[in-house]
Amino acid sequence: MLKDILYTGLGMGVVLKEKVEHEIKKLEEEEGVESLSSKGKEEEERIKELFKTSIKEVIDELGLATKEDIKKLKDSLSED
Repeated sequence: MLKDILYTGLGMGVVLKEKVEHEIKKLEEEEGVESLSSKGKEEEERIKELFKTSIKEVIDELGLATKEDIKKLKDSLSED
């Protein structure tokens, strides 16, 4: 199961990388370097957020504990 998650994450990363490279190539043909750099930074942020969201969804679906969950558990145990 953990392998499936890892492979899914890696696969998503590869697909996103390919899409970014494709878009960069299109932009290079259409626009100047300054505009390309600006759009590249925006796209990088968008992809990072998309990737984070996807990973969080997988973690939620699997019911894995997050750092926040573990901290809450530790806090509740230390209160006892």
